[in-house]
Amino acid sequence: MCRVVDLQQAVLAKNEVAAHALRTGLAARGTTVVNLLSSPGSGKTALLERELLLARERGVPVAALTADLATENDARRLARSGVPVKQVLTDGLCHLEADMLGRHLEGWLPQTTRLVFVENVGNLVCPASYDLGESLRVVLASVAEGEDKPLKYPTAFGLAQLVVVTKTDIADAVGFDEPAFRAHVEQVNPGVEVVLTSARRGEGVGVLLDRAMAAADGEPAHEPVMGRQNRGHHHHGDVSRQMNGSHTHPHPHDRADDPGQSGYAASAGLAAQPRA
Repeated sequence: MCRVVDLQQAVLAKNEVAAHALRTGLAARGTTVVNLLSSPGSGKTALLERELLLARERGVPVAALTADLATENDARRLARSGVPVKQVLTDGLCHLEADMLGRHLEGWLPQTTRLVFVENVGNLVCPASYDLGESLRVVLASVAEGEDKPLKYPTAFGLAQLVVVTKTDIADAVGFDEPAFRAHVEQVNPGVEVVLTSARRGEGVGVLLDRAMAAADGEPAHEPVMGRQNRGHHHHGDVSRQMNGSHTHPHPHDRADDPGQSGYAASAGLAAQPRA
């Protein structure tokens, strides 16, 4: 059992190193990563498409990378926005990791990109434990998922720097209790902002882009209480393992003895290429 725990810790520690390197390299070229987490069917793809369209209208250089177990459906939808989009098929893996993201960004991400929106695999368990080198972590939940969602997934919501409620156009139909949802979010993550959105009606569209740009401009994002317990690192990592529902078991590709990182995360190439 100790060997398994040691391996779990080694896997997450390795990811933390890769995430720090990726964050530093991207920051050196003026690029900020936004990590989007949600359950399947939350409506994050529809909202992200609206945000990408708005970014293009505003002249903000953005790109999007979307991860799924199978199909390229989401990439095709997001590509309608006219911005660079890349699909990552995880072939059964339930989350992205920092070195994996770095490999997919390397050689693809346009040099002038200001924001990269990463649509993580639809899952509120596995992705919560893995820092992707993001400067803003966003958790989304639709009004149809229940007001107690934050209590059921405390790691995901507890480490969020922004919480987005989607599909408010059907809130009345499903009996969504907004005060109860906000109270449950506050219980696991005091002080985090909760934004209401409807991609269909346009409610709240643009807030996500505004918050992402604020992070890119260096404004401090919300610091979750859970993150403060781990001040020696970024706001994920070991703290995630302390919460019920955290996901730290090693997958077949997790090799704690592999010192290699993605070229994107480990090379000096990013820092050596300032934005034009």
